[in-house]
Amino acid sequence: MKFRATVMQPNNFRLWSVRGPFSSFVPSPSLNKRLTGAKLTCSSHCIDHRGRFHFLPVPSVPATNKFPPTRSFWQRRVRDPIIAQLTQGITPEKIALTLAVGSAFALFPILGTTTLLCFLAAYALRLNQPITQLINQACWPLHVPAIFLCVRLGEKIFGSAPVHFSIREMNSLFWKEPARFFQDFGTTALHAISAWAVLAPLYMLAVYYVSLPLMRSVSRIKAEAAAKAAQAPDHPVP
Repeated sequence: MKFRATVMQPNNFRLWSVRGPFSSFVPSPSLNKRLTGAKLTCSSHCIDHRGRFHFLPVPSVPATNKFPPTRSFWQRRVRDPIIAQLTQGITPEKIALTLAVGSAFALFPILGTTTLLCFLAAYALRLNQPITQLINQACWPLHVPAIFLCVRLGEKIFGSAPVHFSIREMNSLFWKEPARFFQDFGTTALHAISAWAVLAPLYMLAVYYVSLPLMRSVSRIKAEAAAKAAQAPDHPVP
């Protein structure tokens, strides 16, 4: 019968490495130095022909819970998605895409719809929601001129005569009387949306490729500053 074990003698606390039949005991000084003072737990033991005990030690492993705690419906379906929407999309590429997509949907030529459109676009593309909504609010001064531009461009695309309209009146009518809005300004809204659909892809490509090098430069500068701060001593000697 062959075995491999570590033997501790009570008289001098020396650890020996034992391998082979019970009659052959091979001391191991290197193992003795490494394991002296180590805390071991014995999983089994045997008795040789001289009646001495020889223990087979195994490393002490802390007990771990194989089953993670159960997550509630609120954590899985409400909290985690919200945290993901607030923290995702912070790489230079994602931020550049957020600038392009967020500003494009912020200039959609129907007032009162940009917040929802920006949210849906950011959710579909896994963009950062706070940055997207911040861009949406920042583009508000450009929204009214963009509506006029889209309406006039749409009229040229469809070959229609220019229509005189008031954006404030159109917005009020859209939310109060949608049926009358589509009856009176449905064609104008269709012209504006069509022009936006033509311009938006080109606009997003231009903004993305212009802002991407800037975002990468900012990210590199932040990484270099963080590396210098990590290398600097906490308490410099004067």
